[in-house]
Amino acid sequence: MTKASTPSCIENYGSESLNEMIKKLKATSDSRRRYEYVLWLAKKLPTLAEELRIDALKVKGCISQVFVLGQLVEGKLEWQGYSDALITRGLLAFLIQGLSDLTPGEVLAVDTSFIAATGLQSSLTPSRANGFLNIFLAMRAQAKAHSMNI
Repeated sequence: MTKASTPSCIENYGSESLNEMIKKLKATSDSRRRYEYVLWLAKKLPTLAEELRIDALKVKGCISQVFVLGQLVEGKLEWQGYSDALITRGLLAFLIQGLSDLTPGEVLAVDTSFIAATGLQSSLTPSRANGFLNIFLAMRAQAKAHSMNI
């Protein structure tokens, strides 16, 4: 989508998928509906194979067990992940969907204001909100590592 064809009321956070999911979340002021959307995403997330749930892929700073793996396929990142907590799995699924099929440079360029734009912080516990940020930061770190190996 070119800038000229993008209506000015649509915000761009660096990923079309991320933009669309944020638009869905912003469409309701009901925090229960936002939670339902996150839970729906959690149920759609394919599980990360147990042998890939290793310390190197574990997200630091999360109360629940969270693992995320970004693999470079034809120059674009494909993400997989796992969390033992349903809400956290939904947040992980949100990020995986929003950051998939981007180059490492595109992931690094994602505007971090998207986190506030989701409106999820108001309905998340402080530890879950912090976990959401930590998952994103872990994904950025992997994208940065991949960008150095290109």
